[in-house]
Amino acid sequence: MDKLLKALVMDGEISVSVLETTDMVNESIKIHKLSPVAAAAFGRAMTACTFMASGLKSKEDKLYVNINGDGAGGRITVCGNGELFMRGSVANGGAELPLKPNGKLDVGGFVGKNGRMTVVRSMGLKEPYSGSSALVSGEIAEDFAAYYAYSEQQPTAMALGVLIGKDRTCVGAGGVIAQAMPDASESSLVKAENIIKSLSDVSAKIRDMGAEKLFKELFGDAEFTEYHPVYKCLCGEEYVKGILVSLGKKELEDIIAKEKAVKVNCEFCGKEYVFDADDVAEMFHV
Repeated sequence: MDKLLKALVMDGEISVSVLETTDMVNESIKIHKLSPVAAAAFGRAMTACTFMASGLKSKEDKLYVNINGDGAGGRITVCGNGELFMRGSVANGGAELPLKPNGKLDVGGFVGKNGRMTVVRSMGLKEPYSGSSALVSGEIAEDFAAYYAYSEQQPTAMALGVLIGKDRTCVGAGGVIAQAMPDASESSLVKAENIIKSLSDVSAKIRDMGAEKLFKELFGDAEFTEYHPVYKCLCGEEYVKGILVSLGKKELEDIIAKEKAVKVNCEFCGKEYVFDADDVAEMFHV
């Protein structure tokens, strides 16, 4: 079971989160048939977005993140809500790249170093909140930290990792994220940054220890709140019908005339929806 553990440490000056997202990454690999490097990139993004979604105020609030880089993987999309139901897609999830000289997966090459990250939060207001920042490395953790610094003025440090086994499944995924609270002291900031910098093997630690033991190793007996994120698509027939209706009656009738049916594949879970002429007529109450 995946976990997100949140706490205040260092006399309440630093907010920390320890995430274990191995199950969500494996579900993503299964649904989208991700290559190892795609799984590593998407898994890091999913972990960071799960943390971001945990800051939503209500279960109905929604989060959308698009990472558009110039790498082999193309656009990465991750969505979630206040219940931590997460889902997403990768434009070129089957793309493969050679390993880097150090033997690690080339996430930066997959994502690309040139491009932008866009974050949209829909929180029941008239207008959703939207922010954007340039990618700085394509390694995901640095890009999210840069987004928080430039778009939200929130000092943030992240260690994210995804470890792929020989059978191309994920054996360990997650991360540790630290954010400064208002008026945090310089000493607390430095201490938190040093903890994050020490976690170059965070995915192996998640594999070997799990989120709770890693939390205790890093932050002792601090009390934490535990959440359980899951990969869960929120598509459904009525949701898809609503999207189709927005295309207009004539557009759908033209598709029916050419293809005999309107077929829609959900980009997040792969489920196919098929509607015939009678279904289209019913959508418009004819």
